[in-house]
Amino acid sequence: MIGSLQVLLSGIIAGMIIFQAGVVAPALFKNLPAEQAGPFLRSVFPKLFGIAFLLGCVAFVLSFIDNGGAASKIVFLVTVVAMAICYLVIPATNSAKDSGEEGTFKKLHSLSVILTLIVLVLNVIWVFFS
Repeated sequence: MIGSLQVLLSGIIAGMIIFQAGVVAPALFKNLPAEQAGPFLRSVFPKLFGIAFLLGCVAFVLSFIDNGGAASKIVFLVTVVAMAICYLVIPATNSAKDSGEEGTFKKLHSLSVILTLIVLVLNVIWVFFS
């Protein structure tokens, strides 16, 4: 039962990331000017990171209640830490973008993208190693 809930939580996390990065963001930038798409994405991404963080926390706790394997504990710990980092660098990322510090913006944005991709991949594949 708990293992199934963890799989569901992983699916929700992965689905949110795929939907946000693969559907919402590209559609916005295709259909709206950057000055309109940007503020919308600035309101959505903190929610994505925050919800994925909370779901990761729940799944992490469940992995101990269920006495789950190491794979689930590692995946959910990485999810929690990575999503916390992504959430916490948002103000610095936005500030760098607003002040024209493109180098800093690219580094922080790349960090968020890489961490989010890691979380996506881990939440998709961990079940196969449990």
